[in-house]
Amino acid sequence: MKTIRYIIMTTLLLALVACKVKTSTIGYTVESKTAAKTHNLETVYTDSIYQFTGVAVSQDNRLFVNYPYWLDQHAHSVVEVKQGKALPYPNEAWNSFKKGEDGQNKFVTVQAVYTDDRNYLWIVDAAGIGLGPVYQRSNKVIKINLATDAIERIYRFPEDIVHDHVYLNDIRVDNQNGFAYMTDSSAGGLVVLNITSGESRYVLAGAPAVLSDSSYTFSPLGEELTASDGQPLKVNSDGIALSPDREWLYFKPLTDNKLYRIATSLLRDFETPMNTMEKGVQNLGKFTTTDGMIFDTKGNLYFGDLENNSIIRITPELQMEELVRDSDQLIWPDSYSISKDGYLYITASQIQLMPWFHQGENKTKLPYKVFRLKL
Repeated sequence: MKTIRYIIMTTLLLALVACKVKTSTIGYTVESKTAAKTHNLETVYTDSIYQFTGVAVSQDNRLFVNYPYWLDQHAHSVVEVKQGKALPYPNEAWNSFKKGEDGQNKFVTVQAVYTDDRNYLWIVDAAGIGLGPVYQRSNKVIKINLATDAIERIYRFPEDIVHDHVYLNDIRVDNQNGFAYMTDSSAGGLVVLNITSGESRYVLAGAPAVLSDSSYTFSPLGEELTASDGQPLKVNSDGIALSPDREWLYFKPLTDNKLYRIATSLLRDFETPMNTMEKGVQNLGKFTTTDGMIFDTKGNLYFGDLENNSIIRITPELQMEELVRDSDQLIWPDSYSISKDGYLYITASQIQLMPWFHQGENKTKLPYKVFRLKL
């Protein structure tokens, strides 16, 4: 709970520091959504012991799932699911980390997996065990060639760009322009990575768009979710999505319903002044709370509504439609991947039922599940 308390205190402090920064507003506010249509959830993978967060499906339908090192009970960090079995990926050695060991060339706390349009798997290792500070400067991004299953490159970050209290969360990759984008869900901000040079930049530090709205009551269990110390959960910039034309990066805090975007041309130019960057953020209005989010090729944006156990589609015109609602299955819909054959893959990580929020009692409903939904 020390980490949760740190996130809350840091969020409030940065909100005060950044209160003078304004963002432009598109002007859409969605107060209601159309009723759910008939979309069937299909279970494609389960785990009766370990909690996962991320999912990624390759162009040839290979399925990858990641497990963050949050609780004491932890085994592998990244697996490939073959015929229902979880195989450590890319090998056992990378998944063999134990506390006290060197984590530079092992997975420590993998937060996200992502497959790109060139048959690579990208793995975000936040290295914050239990959401704590970065373990021995071992946070990194790993790029794996799925054609050979070989690690092609490991990206590491200078301490003045990604310090010990940055928790790298989700990632999107633009191979056409040569950049990757990540969220920092701890203090709030974006990390921009030049995937050719390896140079990185931290932007929007403490700007209102990356901070969770302190006035929003985040209630995935019907009442405000609080940590064991009684403080409400406030998680900053988390979900991230790249528009199909690669011109806009969409992002939002986790524990409120606001959605923002910024032109990637501003992010790609490392000479863009920080104040110009902050002025370039567009406020798209209020939608739902969500953890991850993803675009399809038609420009539809998919959310998981954490407070209503549902999957939401937001059209290019910013109209919101509920695709499916299931309070028994969609318990904290977390991360997403869209397969080439038109399925939305969804993890349900049940974060609101973790011992962090129930005085140490684990209320998760086993097994953890990965679903898919035909779009």
